[in-house]
Amino acid sequence: MCKVLMPIKPEYAEQILAGTKTFEYRKTRFKRNNVDAIVIYVTSPVMKVLGEVELLDTLEDSPKNIWRKTSHNGGINKRLFDKYFEGKNKAIAYVLGGVKRYSKEKTLKDFNINYYPQSFVYLD
Repeated sequence: MCKVLMPIKPEYAEQILAGTKTFEYRKTRFKRNNVDAIVIYVTSPVMKVLGEVELLDTLEDSPKNIWRKTSHNGGINKRLFDKYFEGKNKAIAYVLGGVKRYSKEKTLKDFNINYYPQSFVYLD
């Protein structure tokens, strides 16, 4: 099993860490099938790694069907969801589980990452 480090905007990261956002939307799916956790890198202005969340499942369907299945805990409104997936015929929703907030915040350098990841980085 492995983890991925994923940049997430502060408002969504806080929802995940609070356990209220249980789906993370993306346009592309991980190529590896053995990902079991997402390490949360909170983007600007925070720019810190604050915790991780268990990855339970991956849903892949049309944006319309993904919204229907996940909107109750997606942490985003329909207008922003539609804007994010505009022109796409496929949407990914990562199903999130147990959350572990780190007692001490970390930096990208703590994970031997010396650049800002645009999408995600596998951590082996």
